Amino acid sequence: MKNVYILGSTGSIGVNTLNVIRNFPDRFHVSALTVNTNTQLLLEQINEFKPDLVVVKDKDAAEKVKHQMPANCKLLVGVDGLNNAAAGLEYDIFVGAMVGYAGLAPTIEAIKRGKRIALANKETLVVAGEVVNNYCKEYGAEIIPIDSEHSAIYQCLVGENIDEVEKLIITASGGPFLNKDKSFFEDATIDEALNHPNWKMGNKVTIDSATMMNKGLEVIEAHWLFGLSTEKIDVVIHPQSIIHSMVQFRDGSIKAQMGLPDMKLPIQYALTYPERLQNDFERTNIPAIETLNFYEPNFEKFECLKLAFDVLEVGGTAPCVLNAANEIAVEKFLNNEIRFSRIPVLIEKALEKIGNHQLLNLDTIFECDTETRNFVRNIN
Repeated sequence: MKNVYILGSTGSIGVNTLNVIRNFPDRFHVSALTVNTNTQLLLEQINEFKPDLVVVKDKDAAEKVKHQMPANCKLLVGVDGLNNAAAGLEYDIFVGAMVGYAGLAPTIEAIKRGKRIALANKETLVVAGEVVNNYCKEYGAEIIPIDSEHSAIYQCLVGENIDEVEKLIITASGGPFLNKDKSFFEDATIDEALNHPNWKMGNKVTIDSATMMNKGLEVIEAHWLFGLSTEKIDVVIHPQSIIHSMVQFRDGSIKAQMGLPDMKLPIQYALTYPERLQNDFERTNIPAIETLNFYEPNFEKFECLKLAFDVLEVGGTAPCVLNAANEIAVEKFLNNEIRFSRIPVLIEKALEKIGNHQLLNLDTIFECDTETRNFVRNIN
């Protein structure tokens, strides 16, 4: 029986993690659930999974829910609650399902305890990949990625020598605007940007898919997860989202991991590795697929993707600036404060304005993140 801490239990990844755990009641116990504001769903999850502890990040939401909590379930509040739970609770697997920079600090606490990190939070590695990797080595923690693309690469590399890898090929659906001209971005609506053809995700991640920033962040993640340089990481548009990523080896052979666009598969793999447990998930019907298409990404159209490759080359705190600027720019778009086309513009302005620091530690990263957010909040 493995105890599981779920950071972000009411989001898409968190809900799917609980869907997986529901199938294996003799294998997993939910030790902790954490949310920001969605206490209604949290209460339903508490009733079913009976965690030892919950954390509500938003203090007003915590105040509303505290009198509805079961007596045997402890409630913690705020960012400190997230960090204290990660640092002090008994658990075996930490599921980093929270979207955004806020997921970094509790993930670091889990790493310091040498836990298995089932990681879906892109920002942890994007803004602090070098620091995170150093901590993992120091404390003996392991990261198994939940992102379907990184899970695919991880699975393709099992039993292989990383030195024999010629290239990682990360697939991208192309999002809702794959077949739109760049001029369309000027008047793209929020509903249009959130209308992803294949995946059901939270709003922020879905907008990142529309700009292809999600793929840029995944490139940076892949660099830190697998220790390969930018030159050995490619992005390929694959609209069907059946091949989740590929690994090309130096002899020219290519391994691909395939499956339906269902996040439960990589989540289960991260929870149960190295085992593959039987489940009742829908199977891939190969003859029904008929066609698999692949295209080169258009870097001129999807500027955010190019920016991500650029900052990976620059290094230092540049990826932190990219991430923080993107989070605020996406927030502004979702609040109808800027046009969709302005998202990469604001990110570029932040990269030009905020100084880059090559010597990284968590304090430097925190300061850079705060400075970037304040800057982007005050421009349009």
